[in-house]
Amino acid sequence: MRPALKWMVFCLLFGVLTLASQLGGLALIAALFFKRRVLVFLTAYALLSLSAIWIAPVVSNRVALPCFTDGPLKVQSWIYCALNRNYVSPEVKALLEDLAHATEKAYPGTQTLVLDGNFPFLDGFPLIPHLSHDDGGKVDLAFYYRDASGYRRGATRSPIGYFAFEDGPSTCPPKRLSLRWDLAALQPLWPDFAIEPNRTRFALAFLAADPRTGKILLEPHLKARLGLASSKIRFQGCRAARHDDHIHLQL
Repeated sequence: MRPALKWMVFCLLFGVLTLASQLGGLALIAALFFKRRVLVFLTAYALLSLSAIWIAPVVSNRVALPCFTDGPLKVQSWIYCALNRNYVSPEVKALLEDLAHATEKAYPGTQTLVLDGNFPFLDGFPLIPHLSHDDGGKVDLAFYYRDASGYRRGATRSPIGYFAFEDGPSTCPPKRLSLRWDLAALQPLWPDFAIEPNRTRFALAFLAADPRTGKILLEPHLKARLGLASSKIRFQGCRAARHDDHIHLQL
């Protein structure tokens, strides 16, 4: 491979790995100095990611959410943990723990699932594809789901918790420039789960009533369906991604 092409491939890989996981680009640089680059990359990435668990609270005031426990609060997929997207401020973590324990107390056996949080370091570093999630103060939550047999603990409609949209009316012009993808081709692939209304309503009302909560983003048709009236529960706008597949929470 020509040197110029090698440099282009390296820059592309560095950009993709950095944007996807924040620390992947650093691991790629470390691998350049060794012959067994794949093995060194994986080792370096694992070490960097594990180190971030202890370093991030000190240098950026962010803590990791639990990935492999099976308690009331859990990150929905190992993917978010592997990509270092499970970091939030201690205040957000405390709020999530309070939410999970309150919901489990009201509805025994309930598990609250976290989706994207933030990267471990650097305020302002983008968490693609989100427009925010760059300061430790934002986090996404999965809906609680049920099927014909009742509540499905730890289950989501899609494998990553996103992109399984709920049907409902929208006032947004269909052809306006936006990120409101319907992803219609994916919708038939998801299992026939429905939002579990009691747990979802309880969680949203709990968050809206907590003084630590600054804003919750949710599609208006879901807010109306669940009978919620808090001014903290808001529409994100027609140019942002749909929020009838998850809940966005920020301090």
